[in-house]
Amino acid sequence: MLIKEFQIVLPISVEEYQVGQLYAVAEASKNETGGGEGVEVLVNEPYEENGEKGQFTHKVYHLQSKVPQFVRMIAPKGSLEVHEKAWNAYPYCRTILTNTYMKDKFMIKIETWHKPDMGEQVNVHKVEKWDAVEVVKIDIADNSCIAEKDYKKEEDPAIFKSQKTGRGPLKTGWQTELANNKDCPHMCAYKLVTVEFKWLGLQNKMESFIQKVEKRLFTHFHRQLFCWIDKWIELSMDDIRRMEEETKKELDEMREKEAVKGMGASDE
Repeated sequence: MLIKEFQIVLPISVEEYQVGQLYAVAEASKNETGGGEGVEVLVNEPYEENGEKGQFTHKVYHLQSKVPQFVRMIAPKGSLEVHEKAWNAYPYCRTILTNTYMKDKFMIKIETWHKPDMGEQVNVHKVEKWDAVEVVKIDIADNSCIAEKDYKKEEDPAIFKSQKTGRGPLKTGWQTELANNKDCPHMCAYKLVTVEFKWLGLQNKMESFIQKVEKRLFTHFHRQLFCWIDKWIELSMDDIRRMEEETKKELDEMREKEAVKGMGASDE
């Protein structure tokens, strides 16, 4: 088991982030769907359990085209599907990813607290063995953390300026300026990531690899979220729920259309 806490500071309020996060998730889902694969939304509904209330989602990520061909050839049916169950009791969220083939040998748990601070809190998740947790601070405006193939000018917080809020660009030292500016909203997403990959001879390597992937995903997602702020800043939660429903229909249609197209091609 490998545990890390990723801290992402943003020039956004905790209240604003709730809408921005859901908008960005819906947009990212569309970008990942195609070829009869991608994201399938099974459940998206309110929940209440043990005094916790929020929104529960269950998604399936179809990853057939995302792995090397030799893996696809030997992998059992269904082994390349990842199930994501998320409990969004904002400002606290919990997400668990599993794989039906690996069962209890594979699990990624992401617990997030969204706090109106600059990342000063220590052990916000109250982990018992905190000394064993590595803290990683992510600067969304640091382009040195972005691979050249991943860089997109329109998603660069270092040059983006919001027309609706006036925020940005995030130049060198932006976090210090943000901390000293009482008029500008700010927050920190504290993401505690627990990875388990119980596979003899591969465990340490794979757990480290998955943590690197999570860091990359968090970095890209929050760069996009900030640079898309003019698209979501005026939306309400009702707007978001309608958008999620439309996105689910769109994803299902995209997957079905591409699957039929693929079947036709295989018949030729």
